[in-house]
Amino acid sequence: MVESKNFKALVVEEVQDNQFKRSVTEKSTDDLPAGDVLVRVHFSSLNYKDALSATGNKGVTRKYPHTPGIDAAGVVEQSSDERFKSGDEVIVTSYDLGMNTSGGFGQYIKVPADWVVPMPEAFSARESMLYGTAGFTAALSVYQLTQHNVLPENGDILVSGATGGVGGIAVSILSKMGYSVVAVNGLSDASDYLKDIGANSVISIDEATDKSDRPLLKAKWAGSIDTVGGDILATSIKSVKLSGTVTCCGNAASADLPLTVFPFILRGVMLIGIDSQNCPMPLRKKIWEKMAEDWRVPHFEQRVSEIGLDDLNQRIDIMMERKHQGRTVVKLP
Repeated sequence: MVESKNFKALVVEEVQDNQFKRSVTEKSTDDLPAGDVLVRVHFSSLNYKDALSATGNKGVTRKYPHTPGIDAAGVVEQSSDERFKSGDEVIVTSYDLGMNTSGGFGQYIKVPADWVVPMPEAFSARESMLYGTAGFTAALSVYQLTQHNVLPENGDILVSGATGGVGGIAVSILSKMGYSVVAVNGLSDASDYLKDIGANSVISIDEATDKSDRPLLKAKWAGSIDTVGGDILATSIKSVKLSGTVTCCGNAASADLPLTVFPFILRGVMLIGIDSQNCPMPLRKKIWEKMAEDWRVPHFEQRVSEIGLDDLNQRIDIMMERKHQGRTVVKLP
């Protein structure tokens, strides 16, 4: 029998219908769900989905009280699965972690062994969370471009939501690989930041959005990584060159896609959805290894901020106000 342990966690409670409060409080490992692997979390990171869960979005988290945190990195304390043993350094992201399963904003998580990724040798727990789900999603998007023959010599790659975690890491990885990147700037003061992390040029949301309802636009981009959806995604699809590829991983702007079939049947454009949550484990491990080695971007790491549990409330509010820039790593006490 395993001895229960008390630990600190950010807990979101529903105090009245659709009214929520967040506080750092004490929980017990006895309160964690059934799982094969008990992990002592050393680092997590803040993502938009965490902010939604922390503010009571029932589309992300159905039941409260709840501890968000879709990312976690730390050390195995106990495992009933032979693939992992006490002391192993591991990463847990995606699946149901932090959504309806107690997440990485607590010092302990308990999860199925099939959710657990061995830590790449080139990464520490902190370094892995500089990337987290955002980095994994960005890297998976870049991987899909490379798998569909979108090469640096083909032309510019458009990246939307570039001031956010996914977009920013995508810009940095693409730049490191030799691509020319055009970043969509959603913040009036972010152009210098975007160029610092690898963008060759920066355009505004207005420049990236077409309102003419034309089914096709002038072909500009060899490919595109879209993180926001809506009109920007539709415009990028209509603006991609012959046989270009567009990846789609978010809907912060809109879940709608106002579009005709013409980009697909007249230019052979490919639209690829990025499902980082349920990505098969062999590919998941491959992408984490790439992030730790070939696609690692140290200059981006220098622009990551680190906070503690007690700082999360304020940072969540900033993210919900669309004022958050770059990546935030959460160090567990």
